[in-house]
Amino acid sequence: MNKYSEYTDNPVPWIERIPAYWGLMRGKNLFAKMQRPVREFDEVVTCFRDGTVTLRKNRRISGFTESLKEIGYQGIRKGDLVIHVMDAFAGSIGVSDSDGKGTPVYSVCQAKGDSNNQYYAMLLREMARTGYIQSLYRGIRERSSDFRFEVFASQFYPVPPRSEQDQIVKFLDWKVSCINKLIRIKKKQIVLFREKLDAHISEVITHGINTNVEMKDSGIEWIKDIPKHWETIRCKFLFSERDERSEDGKEQHLSMSQKYGLIPDSQLDERRLLSESYKGGKLCYENDLVLNRLKAHLGVFSLSPQYGVISPDYTVLKPKSERILPSFAEIVLKSNKCRGELRTRVRGVVEGFWRLYTNDFNSIELPIPPIDEQKEIIANINFFKVNTKRCEDILIKEITLLNELKERVIADTVTGKIDVRDTIIPEHVCDDEYNIIYEDSKCEEENEDQNL
Repeated sequence: MNKYSEYTDNPVPWIERIPAYWGLMRGKNLFAKMQRPVREFDEVVTCFRDGTVTLRKNRRISGFTESLKEIGYQGIRKGDLVIHVMDAFAGSIGVSDSDGKGTPVYSVCQAKGDSNNQYYAMLLREMARTGYIQSLYRGIRERSSDFRFEVFASQFYPVPPRSEQDQIVKFLDWKVSCINKLIRIKKKQIVLFREKLDAHISEVITHGINTNVEMKDSGIEWIKDIPKHWETIRCKFLFSERDERSEDGKEQHLSMSQKYGLIPDSQLDERRLLSESYKGGKLCYENDLVLNRLKAHLGVFSLSPQYGVISPDYTVLKPKSERILPSFAEIVLKSNKCRGELRTRVRGVVEGFWRLYTNDFNSIELPIPPIDEQKEIIANINFFKVNTKRCEDILIKEITLLNELKERVIADTVTGKIDVRDTIIPEHVCDDEYNIIYEDSKCEEENEDQNL
């Protein structure tokens, strides 16, 4: 990209320099804070950390703190610049795409002169990304800001000509949309790799690796046909429950994670609450099969990697038969194919409080190949997992680089490090592709691993 021919040092602390002909103005001269009354039919507008400002129902309808009384709510109109006073440091700044109403913690602004609100929303988000908004911290909440309108209004901001603001927005609409399309493609590839792995596991745990064997009907709905020389055995003949308790809770505490399995607390990177004492917790030994009774129908099973103490609400099962390898049992029970069967065995009225009790677990029948074949299946699946993980890692690295590129393009364009005035932008760029900020939001709400 081209640079401008001449720059000038900039008194704005978070921008080193700007094009020489750009102006500088304080926020109070660029924007006015609005205080509109709420209309009876106005719906709630929410300002998200990804820069989306839209009707709450457009994104999700749960996970919010609901106000019993909407005290101080204000009117918001499509095109308003909205700044979340307490969350601006994290990027909760954007232009509303809808009419509605919002909490008084928002600064709702309209341009006083001829400014493009989308340009200034992106500029302010870059101000947040650099940490400058955080440096203006006036609040008492950790990792928050108190970026009130008065603070916003007192800062200096670059002022490109209006035509140039429009060109910057249009350029970023195009460029970032292209990057986001690539990111979406790579995310879909990751999903496809994982689906292929799940399908492969479901296939080999019931049909084996050798496709040239005679099959028979297992008589079990979720298993269906299995190789003729395989058996099916109920879990009560394969496992017995272990219910030993810790006397002082000083054993290594192990936590269940849907992503990592059962691991020591020190290896967990998630934020979690730790108990003051694990006295009375259940003890497990290496290769015990541990399940979270509330999450078992989601495949939350794990072999214990070592001796330790766990939640008393977990079930510990020790192998009592040499006819099944614990690692093979773990694979089968965690498989997508088995989850439907597990779901039929849980008890409870409300999902989220369903429990898989031992007696119900014991009634499940599992496909049992000969031990040598179990070892072959485990090795085959592990090989498949390693290759899948390698492909995923490559794609994740590429996504990271694309996000860094997107971030850099936005930063350099809105602060004038690159000149896009003469860039020819394709005519087919559509408004609904305007994903400069939106694209990563859905990822944050997806499969984040939780401590179970």
